[in-house]
Amino acid sequence: MRSIWNGTVSFGLVSIPVKLYSATEDRKLDLDMLDSADNARIRYKRVNETTGEEVAWKDIVKGFKNDDGNYIVLTDEDFEQANVKKNRTIEIESFIEASDVADVLFKKPYYLEPQKEGGKSYNLLRDALKKTKKLGVATFVMRQKENLCLIGVYENALVLHVIRFSDEIRKPSDLKLPNTKVTKKEVDIALSLIENYTEKFDFDKFKDVYNDQLMKIIKSKKSGKKTKATKYESKPTPAKDLMAQLKASLDKKKSKKAS
Repeated sequence: MRSIWNGTVSFGLVSIPVKLYSATEDRKLDLDMLDSADNARIRYKRVNETTGEEVAWKDIVKGFKNDDGNYIVLTDEDFEQANVKKNRTIEIESFIEASDVADVLFKKPYYLEPQKEGGKSYNLLRDALKKTKKLGVATFVMRQKENLCLIGVYENALVLHVIRFSDEIRKPSDLKLPNTKVTKKEVDIALSLIENYTEKFDFDKFKDVYNDQLMKIIKSKKSGKKTKATKYESKPTPAKDLMAQLKASLDKKKSKKAS
């Protein structure tokens, strides 16, 4: 793994020099975009809209557009100086219960690794978080963007979760949600069904099979075989059939458990 940010995690007067690593990787197949006419590869170019000529990455700068249409160009130093501390420090401002955070806030996890001389203070924070089952709340700047984050523990390593700011979450009140009533009997059976489906979460049980299935189609096409298309149609359960379907689901799960 290659670190994408170097700096310090601090809580109180304790500072821990760390490196930040992405905790996830993209497993999508590497597919190119082609012209359907001749299968020629489509390329993206960074083009000057005035001259029409391609511009090299080293010659590209970022700018803020004024009301008069002119740009104020920002340098790397400008981004750094906007908040020097947050560019270098992940400062834990408070600690919260993990259950206080809604799942919809989470965006991306990163691993934190201690740098030289940070080992003991790293272990101290990790063990304290593990024992209290709390998360540290912090903010820091990475890639010219301020991030709100939570610091916790995963498999003996400190993990930083970038979460969304409140103004990035859309209000569910904008959704057209039904006000149809459900009966107590229906709820009771649903609770029983959930109870029968409840088990200890096994992370390794779930695999991404889509890429494997897509590769089978690619290999089939490569050999000249035509893959037979399968159809799938999901039909909503009518309100009048809800109780019957709940009972049937419960009976099916119970018989599966018994066998």
